[in-house]
Amino acid sequence: MTADLPIIRLRPKSKPQAIRHGFPWVFADELVTDRRTRAIAPGSFAELQDAEHRPLGLCTVNPNSKIIARVMDADPGARIDGDWIAARLSRALALRERLFDKPFYRLVHAESDGLPGTIIDRFGDAAVIQPNAAWAERMSAEIAAALREVTGVRTVILNGQGRARGLEGLDERLEILSGEMSGPVEVSMNGAIYLADLMQGQKTGLFYDQRPNHAFAQRLAKDARVLDVFSHVGGFGLAALAGGAVQATCIDGSAPALQLAQGGAKAMGAADRLVTRQGDAFAQMEALAAEGAQFDVVICDPPAFAPSKQALEAGLRAYERVAKLAAPLVAPGGYLGLCSCSHAADLTSFRNASARGIGRGGRRSQLIHTGQAGPDHPTLPQLAETGYLKALFFRLDG
Repeated sequence: MTADLPIIRLRPKSKPQAIRHGFPWVFADELVTDRRTRAIAPGSFAELQDAEHRPLGLCTVNPNSKIIARVMDADPGARIDGDWIAARLSRALALRERLFDKPFYRLVHAESDGLPGTIIDRFGDAAVIQPNAAWAERMSAEIAAALREVTGVRTVILNGQGRARGLEGLDERLEILSGEMSGPVEVSMNGAIYLADLMQGQKTGLFYDQRPNHAFAQRLAKDARVLDVFSHVGGFGLAALAGGAVQATCIDGSAPALQLAQGGAKAMGAADRLVTRQGDAFAQMEALAAEGAQFDVVICDPPAFAPSKQALEAGLRAYERVAKLAAPLVAPGGYLGLCSCSHAADLTSFRNASARGIGRGGRRSQLIHTGQAGPDHPTLPQLAETGYLKALFFRLDG
């Protein structure tokens, strides 16, 4: 035990076995939250013990969060410093370098890579850190320094925005910690070129998690007319164009995102095959139906409609509505891809909602493929939240 660390302790009825077997979180109702525990500064470290005073590991504490403690190291005597961070980054980097030929990937997927609440996406010589836990916010300078040392990146951006930070009681912030950023970064995936805005875009600027699902969609897209709903910067649409689609129509509510999609298509030499429609996705799908439009492939990749258990029912209804509106837009014998990034909606619930929606849209279907996030988004088996992405591909009646 490190002598200067405070000690926090599980309640007698809490079960330490889960922690010992790799579950990384302790919820506030599982911990003895006396005055001393509540006084621990958010992002500080403590030794976690079970109710019998036996050590369980070293954790970071945030009394302001429902996840009051996150396990950092199974060794209660570990020292969390730049060297410790660098070792975790090196391990994460070794996996990505084995998987990818070029340095464009998610480098750190939070708890799955042993850096709780921390996301790092790499874009060549630049990287974006999302410190969604108080310890990572407090040690962002050390994380950035270790990141530069381990990977050699020159530009490091801190993107402290989003729902997760609010749950931790953290303020929003966006800044360049080192280097410079003058415009969007070109990213090549599956033969398509994407423009990632690392400063003003959603999340870190690009969604790497859909890479394998883009690749599957490409196999359906040759010589096809493709509709990409909730397209962001052209995720499935540009992949389809790279796969030989005759035309891709991208729908998104963000005009800047669609401009980046157009820029990507131009960089690919496919600007003449991309059509964009800016506006509410539901309204746009209804308008296309009214126009009698149909496509050989329709893919819908909406934001997280069920970001929490409290939002699950409403979220599943929204996914069902997406499927109901999308199904009639698929030409006979065509394909429909439906995605969910809501960790609260498990695969079975999402699949059932999607099937109901397709049925309500007047179509029958075959489920031909189920996808998930790419291997640069590894899943921690003990933590279902790390395996959030689901992608379902259906062939509709024809």
